[in-house]
Amino acid sequence: MAEQIKDANVESSSRKKIFQGVVVSNKCDKTIVVKTERQIAHPLYKKYYKKSKKITSHDENNECGIGDIVRVKEIRPLSRTKRWTLIEIVEKAK
Repeated sequence: MAEQIKDANVESSSRKKIFQGVVVSNKCDKTIVVKTERQIAHPLYKKYYKKSKKITSHDENNECGIGDIVRVKEIRPLSRTKRWTLIEIVEKAK
């Protein structure tokens, strides 16, 4: 049986990706922008550096604020850029 490699920010269940990140924008209606970071080792020098990606996700109840730590899950396309939905708010911003 093959082992699954798990990253600190990525979990996989039933082929749907789950990411954890920080909300950087909530200006659109029912939409949030989540920034996710991951560490990658350079192929030659083996030094770790951070790569980040912004994900546009669906927030049905407009309950997220800027700075919240959230979990988002991959879903079918809802619009041109939205392919993720909010699962839970892990930690509210102070």
